This record gives sequence, C-alpha cells and structure tokens, in this order.
Amino acid sequence: MKNVKLANNTIKSTEHHSNLLSFLSKDAIEPVIQFHKSYEGYDETPLIRLKDLAGSIGVKDIYVKDESKRFGLNAFKVLGGLYAIGRYLGEKAGIPIEELTLEKLLSKELKEKVGDVVFASATDGNHGRGVAWAAKKLGFHAVIYMPRGSSLLRLKHITDTGAEGTITEWNYDDTVRYVAEQAEKNDWVVVQDTAWDGYEEIPEWIMQGYSMIGAELEEQLGDERPTHLFLQAGVGSFAAAVLGYMALLYGEELPKTYIVEPDVADCYYKSFKTDSSNSVTVGGAMQTIMAGLACGEPNETAWRIISEYAHGGFSCDDEIAALGMRVLGNPMGTDDRIISGESGAAPLGLVYELMTAKDSREIADEVGLDEKSVILVISTEGDTDPQHYRKVVWSHTTLKSEVGVG
Repeated sequence: MKNVKLANNTIKSTEHHSNLLSFLSKDAIEPVIQFHKSYEGYDETPLIRLKDLAGSIGVKDIYVKDESKRFGLNAFKVLGGLYAIGRYLGEKAGIPIEELTLEKLLSKELKEKVGDVVFASATDGNHGRGVAWAAKKLGFHAVIYMPRGSSLLRLKHITDTGAEGTITEWNYDDTVRYVAEQAEKNDWVVVQDTAWDGYEEIPEWIMQGYSMIGAELEEQLGDERPTHLFLQAGVGSFAAAVLGYMALLYGEELPKTYIVEPDVADCYYKSFKTDSSNSVTVGGAMQTIMAGLACGEPNETAWRIISEYAHGGFSCDDEIAALGMRVLGNPMGTDDRIISGESGAAPLGLVYELMTAKDSREIADEVGLDEKSVILVISTEGDTDPQHYRKVVWSHTTLKSEVGVG
C-alpha cells in the first residue's frame, strides 16, 4: 500500500450549532449565491457520476464535482476571493449585502466612494489568481506573493491579469506572514483564506464564497445521499466551508467526512492524533506535488468546524495524488474523463487506493467503505500547470522520483 495513515476524530455532535455555523446558514449564504449568479460567466460546475469506476472498485457510486470549469479559471478558489473583494468594496460603499451585484461594483459611484484600493494575498497559485482576476475585473490592483518552489506558469497566470507577482524564499505560512506585514506598511487589504487573531472577517467571507459549492451540490444531488465525503485541506477553509454547509443540510445524516492532506503538511491529521481541542502546526519546506495543500498552519475558524464535524483525517504521500490524476484522466467504460490537478485528485486517489490495495482493506473497513457506499469528492482544480500534469500522468513523476527518493 502507498503511504496512507488515518487518524480518527471523535465527533462532538451532528446537531446544528447556531454560533459555530451561523455564517454558513441558509440565510447567510443566500446573498452569496445571488452575488455569484450576478456575474457574467457564472454557471454551476458539473457533478459527474463515475458509475463504472464505482462498480470496478466495489462501491455503490462515486460522484465528482469538477471545479476546473469555474469561471474559466481552472480552479474553485475564485469563489472565495471574488466574494471577499466584492463584500469589502460593498461595505466601504454602503451597499447592503442583499443588493450587492457586479453592476453596482462596477459603477462610477462605488469607485468614487472607495477610492484606490490594493488587494494583497499569499498563494500557491489558484487563490492568488482568483484574487488578481477579481481585482482586475472590478478595476482595482492586486499584489500577490507565492512561496518558494512555486510554479512559474502559475505565477504567469497571476501577472497576466495585470497584478504584481513575486515568488518568495519562504514556505506558504511564512509568506502569509510577510504579506500581512507588507499590507500593514503599505495600507493594502489582505485577502487571505486563513485566519489569525484580529483577522477573522475576510477569511469568513472567503469561506462563504466557497460554500457556493455546497449550495450547488444540494441541488445537483437531489435525493441522493452520500455516505462518505472526502475533502482535501491546506489551511482548511475550503473543507470547513463545504463540511459546515453539509452539516447544516444533513444534520444527523451527515456523511462520514474525512480530511485528506499531503504527508509533509498534515496539520489536521496531526491535530486529530493529539486528541485535544487544539490544532497542531507543521513546519518546514513542505515540498509536495499537492502545492495547493502545502500549508502547515490551520485556519482556526476552519479547525473549529472540522474538529467538530469531521470523522477523521488522512495523511497521504504524493503517489496518492498522482494515482487520482491518472484514474480520473483515464475513465472506465462510459464514465466521463476528468482532468484533475495534483491537489484536486488526492481524495479520489485515496478512495481508489483504499478499495484496491490488498493491505488497505483494514482501513477501508474502519471508515465503512463497502458495496453500499456512495462517495462524494470535489476535484478542486484542473491542470493549472499542464506541463507538470503531463509529467505526473505520462511519466509517473512526483517530487520524490525527481530527486531519486522513495
């Protein structure tokens, strides 16, 4: 079996916690839905049923939501940055959230009220591209910093929007700290999906933007009820937003939910292992092909939700992500092909490994995977770096194989 480790979590309760999940409630999310739908080019991303794959690995059904189709940007992250920037500008201009639309954000009156604003963020690529795209769309400037080892092509995607883009000499978490320092010096507005003391509001807005995925899934799934939900996590904002939405939607019928992380940046897995109420931080270079998940410090807002509702977490090596990319890109029977990037494919790769590797049967049994299971995963990105995608899928390349390790 590939390197897969499970840490179980004791679910505190599946009851609705009004304070914890209030910002993800139906009333709170309805304006977010209407905001996104006001944008030209909005369309819900497809939910793809992989019936033949499910049958081949011994589960009832597999559903994959394909976020590579989001606003033509090949990843889901724009949902958070777009809403957070729009919400910030709307509040500065005195526009009620219920009336916030693209038309009003583009108005001359708004620009006169808010003046020049510079938005800043740290990113592995997808979030920064979304922030840069949203800022440009609304007539503002963005400054984006990326951690050491970031893809030059992903940097180009950011600078092509007109934003400033720089690759730093630090890992993701240290780059976040640098952005916060520079923003304070230069009077920039930080748009980051991780929270710290004194910086909680914008991360919550970003998570509300991500919850659009949950709202779409509610409609797309209809009467279908997943038994298992696997969500990848970096800082955890995406996973918490979707999990929180599902907890409110399903209540006591919440699917068994597991967090999926790279083994070099498995802060949620290690947090579950401690069996305490506090999150654990992971440091170091965190070199992994799952660049979008290479974050060692949990968003504390996300941690509170995930620690309350997730059933556990998986720590996986790069081979799991590579496996998922190949399985999704080479469909069985009449299943649709899905182009999924390194971070997007990890959950499906994990499911496939658990159900097909001879020595993983014990873990599959432990999480309740069997012929009755209906599995839901979200492919959060497409081939955001096509050259690296081909290296992984065609040549079985991972960072370990590139340096001759493992």
